[in-house]
Amino acid sequence: MKDNIGVHRLRQELARRVRRLMRTGIPILQCAVSAGIAWALARYAIGHPQPFFAPIAGVIALGVSLGQRMRRSLELVVGVSIGVGVGDVLISAIGTGPWQIALVVSLAMSAAVLLDSGGVIVMQAASSAVLVATLLPPSTAGGLDRMVDAAVGGLVGFVVAALLPQNPLALAHRHGRVVLGALADALRGVAGAISSEDVDLASDVLARARQSHRSVEEFRSALQSGQEIARFAPIRWHRRGELQLYQIASTPLDRALRNTRVLARRALAALRDDEPVPRPLPALLEELAGAVTLLRDELAGGTDPLQAREAARSVARRSTVEMLGESDFSMQVVVLQVRSITVDLLQATGLSRSEANAALPPLHSHDEEDEKDEAG
Repeated sequence: MKDNIGVHRLRQELARRVRRLMRTGIPILQCAVSAGIAWALARYAIGHPQPFFAPIAGVIALGVSLGQRMRRSLELVVGVSIGVGVGDVLISAIGTGPWQIALVVSLAMSAAVLLDSGGVIVMQAASSAVLVATLLPPSTAGGLDRMVDAAVGGLVGFVVAALLPQNPLALAHRHGRVVLGALADALRGVAGAISSEDVDLASDVLARARQSHRSVEEFRSALQSGQEIARFAPIRWHRRGELQLYQIASTPLDRALRNTRVLARRALAALRDDEPVPRPLPALLEELAGAVTLLRDELAGGTDPLQAREAARSVARRSTVEMLGESDFSMQVVVLQVRSITVDLLQATGLSRSEANAALPPLHSHDEEDEKDEAG
């Protein structure tokens, strides 16, 4: 029995690692092709006998999002120029050794910092100085050759990324599922906690909801990378519309998660204080979680989230002031947060804020408003 469990776990681990390898297959291919082409161009087309910096620059230029690669290529050239320049001058004069390497690196990095440079230039200057001082002394190749090699590598990296791009929707789908899953789980968790009046469950839901902020940041970063790929890579231009659906949803989903954290916190406080729970509230939260799931599926399918919009509208129509009833403060906040989250979801489906607010019933009935007017 134990052997079978061990084999099952081994298979699961192997499957997980294979999936991870498949997700990184395109970046690995990009780096391999970029390094090979950069070296070949510098060696055979330009005639440099040791184009060491060309494949390095080609790989490093692929290490950031596509929209930054032209700037990264320029930074590589500048960093190599500083490192090679300082290294060539000093190593030719003082030779190679431990203190010479330390001096060259510190001076190269200082020169880069004085230029108010980014971290890429500073680190490239340091690494280039080390290479000049150790593996590639000044007599081996000229500084100008190294600068040209770095420029070739950076340009090749940009071209390879444009011609062999990742699927810009892959990251959006993966991180979008995490964000929407966290939101749906939090809503369902609060529904279960208040339905069963379980304080410990409510506390666990709140703790998990508080950990969702990082997933939102990763989602935004994935969308930014996807948009850059879709903008620069011709074969991915047709993905712009689907990415736009995610982009529209990103900010409202961030607000929805923030409001859900408030909802979970007040629900916990209400349970601790034994506040009465409005009878329709757990089912309404479950329905709201279902709208989130519909939104996740429709975004993944690249379609306008019309079903999710209608589901959220249904929740909005039922989140009336009558639900407040005789509830105490914390539970009243929970009900009001349901309304806020519903508005966020409606905006995530593409409605404007005014259109989303219009879907909510008024907080006060017309009879109450008339009585206030007469009293006034």
